[in-house]
Amino acid sequence: MKTIPENLLTSISKVAPLSGDPLELFINAAQKQIVKKGDYLLQEGNRCNHIWFVETGSCRGVHDNGNKEINTDFYFENTFITNLKSLRGNEPSAYNIQAMETSILRRWHKDELLALYGQSPDIAAFGRLWLEQLLIAQEAHMHWLKKYTPEERYQSVLSDSPELIQRVTLTQLSSYLGVSRETLSRIRRRIQ
Repeated sequence: MKTIPENLLTSISKVAPLSGDPLELFINAAQKQIVKKGDYLLQEGNRCNHIWFVETGSCRGVHDNGNKEINTDFYFENTFITNLKSLRGNEPSAYNIQAMETSILRRWHKDELLALYGQSPDIAAFGRLWLEQLLIAQEAHMHWLKKYTPEERYQSVLSDSPELIQRVTLTQLSSYLGVSRETLSRIRRRIQ
């Protein structure tokens, strides 16, 4: 088996137990990928063919509306990333996935994963749970954006995701929260 970081093994076990030959097959199917700050894993309009694991570094989901970027999600260490709709529907991506800093990733090509699903019921079960967790996280984020006020969303970030405050720019954070940078500055002054 390839030398694999402990954080990947821990993250796999959080999805579903996978051990022995299935774990080895799954790990060996991953390719190591090093991306520089600003590199794209996926560009809007292209089809997503991979699922990535962030070993070190960070990435973001971002729409580019010409004169304005809209950040939709941030992915830090020990996170799996994909564009589920594009991956499963074989359709063009509606957004970019971009490295925010030099990052080390593991990636699985969807064709290899589908072949592994056919070889191992354990990997197939893991894959279903993996995609379900990604979908649940996306749905929770959509609900969060719709239900809470900008101030409540910012307070949620402070309590639940403090790494966002430390690792993303104010402009990126404001677009993620769905407010202007000026509005975010006012919210921060009121809270702090």
